[in-house]
Amino acid sequence: MGQIVLRNRQEAAPWQPMPEPQERDALDSRKLWRTLWRQKGMILGLLLLGTTVAAVYALNMTPSYRSVTTLVIDPKGNQAISFQQTPDMPDPNGDYLQTQIGLIQSREVAERAVRELDLSHHIELDPRQRHSKLSIAKAELASWHPSWFPQSWSEQLNFTEQQAFDAAVLELRQRTSVTVVGKSHLVSIGVTMADADVGAKAANALAQGYLNSRQYAQEQESLNASRWMNTRVVELRTQLQQAESKLQAYRDGQGLVDLGGVGGVAAVTANELARTSDRLVDARRERADAQSQYRQVQGLLARGGNLNLSSVPAVINNPVIQQFQAVAAKAQAQVDEYSQRYGDKHPQMVAARSELAAAQSALRSQVSQVVAGLQHNYQLAQDNENALRASFNNNKQEIQDISRKEFTLRELQRDVDSNREVYNTFMTKLRETMATADVIAGNARVVDPAIAPLFPSTPRKAVLVLLVAFLSLVGACALALLREAMNNSFKNSADVERTLQLPVLSVVPLLKRRNRSRINRQFERNDDAAFSEAVRTLRTSVMLGDDQVRRKILVMTSSSPGEGKTTLAVNLAGALGRVERVLLVEADLRRPKIARNLGLDAHHKGLAELLAEKADVEQCLQSVNGLDVICAGELPYNPQELLASARMQSFLEWARHRYDRVVFDTPASQSVSDAALLCGMADSVIFVIKSEVTSLPMVRKSIGHLLQTGAPITGVVLNQMARPEHGQRRDHYYDYLPAAPTT
Repeated sequence: MGQIVLRNRQEAAPWQPMPEPQERDALDSRKLWRTLWRQKGMILGLLLLGTTVAAVYALNMTPSYRSVTTLVIDPKGNQAISFQQTPDMPDPNGDYLQTQIGLIQSREVAERAVRELDLSHHIELDPRQRHSKLSIAKAELASWHPSWFPQSWSEQLNFTEQQAFDAAVLELRQRTSVTVVGKSHLVSIGVTMADADVGAKAANALAQGYLNSRQYAQEQESLNASRWMNTRVVELRTQLQQAESKLQAYRDGQGLVDLGGVGGVAAVTANELARTSDRLVDARRERADAQSQYRQVQGLLARGGNLNLSSVPAVINNPVIQQFQAVAAKAQAQVDEYSQRYGDKHPQMVAARSELAAAQSALRSQVSQVVAGLQHNYQLAQDNENALRASFNNNKQEIQDISRKEFTLRELQRDVDSNREVYNTFMTKLRETMATADVIAGNARVVDPAIAPLFPSTPRKAVLVLLVAFLSLVGACALALLREAMNNSFKNSADVERTLQLPVLSVVPLLKRRNRSRINRQFERNDDAAFSEAVRTLRTSVMLGDDQVRRKILVMTSSSPGEGKTTLAVNLAGALGRVERVLLVEADLRRPKIARNLGLDAHHKGLAELLAEKADVEQCLQSVNGLDVICAGELPYNPQELLASARMQSFLEWARHRYDRVVFDTPASQSVSDAALLCGMADSVIFVIKSEVTSLPMVRKSIGHLLQTGAPITGVVLNQMARPEHGQRRDHYYDYLPAAPTT
């Protein structure tokens, strides 16, 4: 094939690096998508890794079950003492319910539940069974040599019963949640535990503990109210007696019998008779009351109900009986408390029962005395009635004038009536309170007791896996964008032309993995059509560069090793050898690779022996499929001196006259200065850049250094392009070319 020459080409302007382009303000969505698509392998890998780890972690997580008990709490609960003024009730969904929630979450209620269910020995709440592996390991290390380790390491496994109980209470409170259901009076108590049955029992125990606590508080309030009312009744009785005594003393002192004190002697007589009659009626009523109480007691005794005498109002209202009942109740409470702690034969239990028996015996004795007093009162009432009846008959004749003393008499009478009214009111309320003391009107009740749930509430494994997968995807995309932002390498030909202002002679794609082992003979074999076409494009660019003078000496170099310049030099020489006489020279006298890659004798005499005048050119030549090759030969100790020698100039002159093109493979320009020396002797320099690997500052530095030595850089080859450039596609147009026959 003849030579290809272009005429009248303008000289290129001196090379200057292009300034960094200013970044756009607007985000290019297509560029962003292309960046993510290029990193799809890493993104999918991180997504798969995160999802797998989340799935394994979720499968190994211990499921937790949430058991819920529902209460209804009515702020308008019945008052134990109905005559007291009821204060205005607060907002049922506000302060009051928040106060009740605080009571449910209190330590007292939690202690009741832990004690009732013995949760201090449960594996989830017992700190002695919940130690982490790290705590156990630290305790074991501390046991070997206590002086070498902190004392807390050995103490963290030693819990007393009380400490374990307190820790269980604290853990239960942390696992308990109390919420108001909407705007209603319903309150839900939720307990989250791995043991569903125990969680349900704990939720019910908390609800019942709250109800018991409220009942106990109301009982104490009722008891305190009863005690206060008893004291007040005694005071009112004393005041009434004093007022009556004062009135009676005045009557006795004045000898008054008239009850009205007006209307003359007839009126006085009539009033006195009426008052005597009224007193007689009162005496009959008192006698009837005393008789009723006495017969009630006699009826109980006749039926063997000696133990039920304490329920008779006349007996239970007696202050002394109340004191003995309080003592007996206290002794009974102490027996109940000791029965939960000790056995039946424990000394304190025996002593408590003895005290209870003594208190009950004293109570029965006092009840007997009160019963005797009721009989005595009945007799006194009878005597009083008889006396009044006699007085009524005898005092008809003993009427005196009380008109002038009427005012004082009425004043004293009003005092007596007022005291009696207050006293009767208190007595009525006291009897009501004592009668309803055992019936506490609660303001809360359980609506829906907790049952063991069938399905766990946590963890929500599907949600967890999806969330981690989403976060992994977002993190992988962010990492890909970050890598793209931090990657200052050349990604396409536009980056090269824009940054270096040098033409891109060819864009060489990355070979498929199965063809990489034959990469040095790839153009010859034609296994990869895209790679072969890229080499043809490079060959065409080189031949079109011969504008007026043929550029015979062609040097291939790069910034750093591993960018593929040797492979391109071999394949370019093979491509040029199809149309021209080509000599491939391995000028890398430090780490030669061509002989090994082409299957030639690495110990054959080569460029090193030629430049050292140990062999002539004909002895150094080797041939591969019609391509003449001069390998590096034996590695010299002074490669740079040999390349700069006059023998090298003579060799170049000889090659110019014998071959149409001489392709030199040189070391990397940033590694040694051999490349700069050879580039200064060349007619054309092709700079190889590895796509997405070689950094922009390194390329700028290398090209600038070569230009300072006068290197005629023709253009750039963007090598190992992993994907097509934007706007292009590989349609396998050149795949019809058959592979070269094997020899």
